[in-house]
Amino acid sequence: MSISKDHRGKEEEKEKLEETLEAAIEVEEDLMRTYLITAERVHDDDELKERLENFAEGNAKRTKQLIDEIKEQ
Repeated sequence: MSISKDHRGKEEEKEKLEETLEAAIEVEEDLMRTYLITAERVHDDDELKERLENFAEGNAKRTKQLIDEIKEQ
């Protein structure tokens, strides 16, 4: 009986973790789009444009890491 409850608890915990990571992926993707759109609008500051593009790339990398974590669960 306790094994079943323990297993159920672990499954619920896994589902909550997956939901949290999926929500984080959505946030990261929104940020990535925002940085890329903003970078496209910057015409007179190459450094700012590059930094925004780097933020977008970093978000893409973190998003992939989150997806990989979900798959590993």
